Amino acid sequence: MEHPEISEVNWIDDAFYVEETKYMWKSVRKDTGKDFLFALEKETVIDMTRWYLKCEQEGTLQKYTRIVNSGIVDGKL
Repeated sequence: MEHPEISEVNWIDDAFYVEETKYMWKSVRKDTGKDFLFALEKETVIDMTRWYLKCEQEGTLQKYTRIVNSGIVDGKL
């Protein structure tokens, strides 16, 4: 049985919901229950979350991500 507060959430694509915070909008994933992405506009956070989850499902996320700085220091300090 789902918690009453969770069952009242308007799930988008049965994967996440969007909630307004003090300064912006955020998405919360259904599988983890944790805050996921943030944006200034509701539609933007919905679009970004859908895109990310689609890439994650298809296994294509690595095509759109890169490591900017690995944090490894070569040589002696």
